[in-house]
Amino acid sequence: MNQTDKDENNVSSDASIGSIIIINCALNAPLMLISICGNGLVLAAVIRTPSIHSPSMNFLCSLAVSDLLVGLLVQPLYIANTLTDIHVLKLLAGMMAFFVCGVSLDTVTAISVDRLIALVLHLRYPSVVTKSRVRCTVLTIWLIRGLSSGFYLWKRRECHLMAAVTTVICLIISTFSYIKIYLIVHHHQSQIHVQQQIIQSSSNVGHTMHVARVKKTAMNTFVFYIFLLICYFPMYILSTLHGISFVDWVTEWDFAHTAVFMNSSINPILYCWRLRELRTAVVKTLRQTFSAQTDQH
Repeated sequence: MNQTDKDENNVSSDASIGSIIIINCALNAPLMLISICGNGLVLAAVIRTPSIHSPSMNFLCSLAVSDLLVGLLVQPLYIANTLTDIHVLKLLAGMMAFFVCGVSLDTVTAISVDRLIALVLHLRYPSVVTKSRVRCTVLTIWLIRGLSSGFYLWKRRECHLMAAVTTVICLIISTFSYIKIYLIVHHHQSQIHVQQQIIQSSSNVGHTMHVARVKKTAMNTFVFYIFLLICYFPMYILSTLHGISFVDWVTEWDFAHTAVFMNSSINPILYCWRLRELRTAVVKTLRQTFSAQTDQH
């Protein structure tokens, strides 16, 4: 009787895991398509619109490329590994996930620091934060994450712990940056009433406009940061627990992976929602694409 009960429990457990696998694949399939189409469209719009090119836009393009690779490589590998359970696919999917998602996290952190620098340096920002320096920073992020993700092939548990530590560091840097931005903007706003009582010089007016512009872009990037934090938090918790113990999870990992992948599908929607210039460029690119297809037909 006991053996029969154990067999029934095993069958029930296998059925439950099978249902979770099906649900997970069903969720990842549309997310994969949204990520590919959305981020591909964003990159095409940036390439076709030279007027919006800037050092900050290079960071956003890096983020869009990493999100695009999530849809093109990581999610197909993840789905294939989930359905086939091949060891090589498991290692490859995990390594690529650490690589690409790590780049996304580092890039969002770099964007928060960039917004703080823009507010602090003011007029000196264009001479300090140049396109070449931003591209060098982006290349460094991709190179470091690419090399570190290789440890997943040999030291999986240590790689999870390393990912948890780097996630905490990135979140601390981003949080500090946005708190500092808030304090600077709040201090500036407290002086607006006093400035309005006197005749403002052109430099004061220019400074006020600069702070207002940086405040708006900082708010936009803060939205990206909040959504990334929500999507990455479950994976951070599991990576930490897995790194400090030998306990492994099955269903929890599946849903945590899907939450991380979801961020790559959400980001292009956030771009078009929060960034007016990019939204205009995307709409223009869509119209040009549809017009070209209509002319061909």
